[in-house]
Amino acid sequence: MRIEDFKRSGSGGVFFLKEEKVPLLKFHLLEETGIVEHGFTTREGGVSTGIFSSLNLSYTRGDDRYAVDENFRRTAMSLHASVEDFVLTDQTHTTHIRLVTARDRGKGITEKRDYQDIDGLITDEPGIVLAAFFADCVPLFFVDPAHHAIGLSHSGWRGTVSRMGRETVRAMQEAYGSRPEDLVCAIGPSVCQSCYEISEDVAACFQEEFPASEEILRATVPGKFQLDLWKANELVLTEAGVTPEHLAVTDICTCCNPDLLFSHRASHGKRGNLGAFLKLKLPASGVLTDQ
Repeated sequence: MRIEDFKRSGSGGVFFLKEEKVPLLKFHLLEETGIVEHGFTTREGGVSTGIFSSLNLSYTRGDDRYAVDENFRRTAMSLHASVEDFVLTDQTHTTHIRLVTARDRGKGITEKRDYQDIDGLITDEPGIVLAAFFADCVPLFFVDPAHHAIGLSHSGWRGTVSRMGRETVRAMQEAYGSRPEDLVCAIGPSVCQSCYEISEDVAACFQEEFPASEEILRATVPGKFQLDLWKANELVLTEAGVTPEHLAVTDICTCCNPDLLFSHRASHGKRGNLGAFLKLKLPASGVLTDQ
């Protein structure tokens, strides 16, 4: 779906919040839990220039560090947080998940990360902002209203075929006692099937992992397929026990909307990064308790 159509319809259970300093794409389903702040950034609202214009959230693609710092500061304001509250992934297309605590605050921005190869983050501590980054891959959001716990994961094709969604559900089960049927989840903006052509060897991985692969693979020319990452991740999550009524699935394509969203494919790698963010709200009093 192109963003012009989305802005009119609010399709896919997502709405576009422009009142904040940094505009954010948000899911109604997550907002309705009442316990989280969340959002997915666009290219709008930052200070970066050129191919990074304007809200690039990557320190590793060649952008000016001071510009990225300011972009994070502005994003934090829209999430009612500070950059010291952020904890960043270290994405390498794994299914490794880190349990985040207050000791991790600021890691990746104001503090050095003491972990590597982390594509998923979980926490049950309010005020911590989980952060993951995208330019065509799939953001996965997890909210457990029963145990007040959250998770955020990065799932490209490697993560998807390795069932990153399932692994995040398992991590939350083990750490917090989360039940899959209680989780409220969302599959965020990424590359759509029509824009995502893959080779035969990648398609073979999905055919092996997903017996009903005809739902997610569409043959084009000999040796080439189009992959539906949204449907694949939907299958992963529902097979892990997430109920359909607790799952929102985007229909916003990063590659179809290169003026508003960074896309690796659309830009041939000349781009910045979008960010997905998820935070448990502090109690109304602002004071943490043992309850």
